[in-house]
Amino acid sequence: MSQLNKQSTIVTALISIFLGIVVGAIAMQLAGYNAITAYQALFQGSLFQAFDLGETIRTTTPLILAGLSVAIAFRTGLFNIGVEGQMIIAQLSALIVGIKLNLPPGLHAIVAVLVGGIAGALWAFLPGFLKAVRGVHEVIICIMMNFIALYLSNVLIRNWLTESGADSTPKISPNASLRVDFLSEMFDHSRIHLGIVIALLMAFVMYYLLWRTKLGYELRAVGYNPYAAEYAGMNVKRNIIVSMLISGFFAGLAGAGEVLGTHGYIAIQSAFTGIGFDGIAVALLGANTPIGVIFSALLFGVLTYGSQNMEHMAQVPPELIRVVVAAIIFFVAANISGKLLDVVKTKRRAKES
Repeated sequence: MSQLNKQSTIVTALISIFLGIVVGAIAMQLAGYNAITAYQALFQGSLFQAFDLGETIRTTTPLILAGLSVAIAFRTGLFNIGVEGQMIIAQLSALIVGIKLNLPPGLHAIVAVLVGGIAGALWAFLPGFLKAVRGVHEVIICIMMNFIALYLSNVLIRNWLTESGADSTPKISPNASLRVDFLSEMFDHSRIHLGIVIALLMAFVMYYLLWRTKLGYELRAVGYNPYAAEYAGMNVKRNIIVSMLISGFFAGLAGAGEVLGTHGYIAIQSAFTGIGFDGIAVALLGANTPIGVIFSALLFGVLTYGSQNMEHMAQVPPELIRVVVAAIIFFVAANISGKLLDVVKTKRRAKES
């Protein structure tokens, strides 16, 4: 039965992706663009050149961690919509370590990454604590804390981390960077960095934690039914807080990877990057499983980075790719593909009988 459920989930995701691509193609044709040329440019511009492949992997890296962050919270019955804010605080914390400390190569990067992860976990602690102790819905607290993180970061950048009121901070120390020459050269000097290794490692950690440890069993039990879990002697409040801490830690690693690996500095932001919110879609499409999140993040990475080439080669606005993403999310959330599968199975059983 478990194997059948897994196969059904995979088929459902694939059908949702296919339907989303079809909807995107229809939108392109109605807007006067050639959908076949657009999709050809999208995939060629994200997978078939070493540099583009490296940039696609770089784009995928924070999406994996953001997806894992949302997924582990979902597994405990929580909706961590605060990944965006947790990433911002983690970026800021990792940047401070990268600028202010003077540590040996390697150690500097490790310390900065860990500080970023811990900062994200601490930022997620308050929504988890209020949810567990006072019953305050985590979505409300997370949304408010996203804006607090955004504007707090801007204030600190403007008034402390920059000189003469500049809009961006100085570069981090090279010792704190996650970029390594051999990896960048392997992908034609793209911005790929060791964050992808961290992301894949965290996917394994999530799998092992949820399905091979007592804590993971309790987290999943609380997600299935908190009342039954409490009746069985599990500490529901503690597990809610722990789940948010782990979720925030994953989000923090995503933020740390962006500043230490991709950009090397932080600029004042007028809006959110959207990576944290995309993590919700990644987790949803990936069925809240580590392996599902990895492949889902890769798809979103291809669509996100490839859309730039689609605009250059086929003159198709990259905003149309958001239509594809939105359609995929819609089909997954509405379980349209699941209902189609049920209809097919019903007809097959009717024929057999």
